[in-house]
Amino acid sequence: MFKYAVRFSKKGDMVYISHLDLMNLFQRAIRRADLPFVLTQGFTPHIKISMKNALRLGAESECECFEFKLQKEVDVKETAELLNGQLPEGIRVTGFEKRMEK
Repeated sequence: MFKYAVRFSKKGDMVYISHLDLMNLFQRAIRRADLPFVLTQGFTPHIKISMKNALRLGAESECECFEFKLQKEVDVKETAELLNGQLPEGIRVTGFEKRMEK
């Protein structure tokens, strides 16, 4: 498994999207970009994704982060473009990098 960190901005009308809806939005974008994601183990598996801090509703941000795992290594620049192609206006991936797995 390979861990990736994503930086993104949240602006415009997207400031009114809740933290849970934002997590669901990124999960859908990852699926639509056809990335080789890793699922959690359990009764209702979902993409392994974690966002450390929730941004309050109505606040804009230039640098929010989340991490997720993929089954194989991918090109970071190409993957960032794939994700941006699946995201709505107001949410943009601004950085994408591979992290070391512990």
